[in-house]
Amino acid sequence: SVPLVTQKMIELSLAKGMSPMSPIGFVYFGSFISKRGDLSSGYRYVKVALSLLDKVGKESAGEVISIATQVKIFVEPIQAALEYHNDGYTASMVAGDVSNALLNTTLKDACMYVAGVKLQTMREEYNKSERLAKENNHFIHLVLIKQVQRDVLRLIGSDEEVTIPEEEKLIASNNSVLKSYCFRNAHISFMFRSYDDAKEYVLKFYEC
Repeated sequence: SVPLVTQKMIELSLAKGMSPMSPIGFVYFGSFISKRGDLSSGYRYVKVALSLLDKVGKESAGEVISIATQVKIFVEPIQAALEYHNDGYTASMVAGDVSNALLNTTLKDACMYVAGVKLQTMREEYNKSERLAKENNHFIHLVLIKQVQRDVLRLIGSDEEVTIPEEEKLIASNNSVLKSYCFRNAHISFMFRSYDDAKEYVLKFYEC
């Protein structure tokens, strides 16, 4: 499991010395304990992970920054913290790691709602992310991006249709896509005061 593996990585790093993979152990452990409610300790672990990147190498920088930023947004001002995802995107692209480049853009895009970013700006950012996902045939990221893009267009009042040919297949086969689908539908149903639909999707989300 993630907690045991990351804890072992930290133990080995402290006993044998830091390696280029050590930041991954610290950042995932910090993320895990943050989710368990100890945000203060989790924040300290992710800061250690980020500080290690300059000492042991930045092979894992894109992944580390993506996870660390999702903890930092609960401690630091979210508008400023989200910008770290840009650093994660750049580090990933330098390393040729398109998957984590897309992870950084997808996470940043998804958090723009609570950061108070203008809907038109969000629309433009999603269009950029969509192009990157299409160019690299990352269908899971493409579906996740287009799910949120669909909500943005509804909130803007646009009649533009967002078709996601891969969505139905991935919902049936990928639990993370299913959870995202339920969350997005619960959110948009609540925004448009369709409370019964919102409740139904929330229940489905927790059943995933």
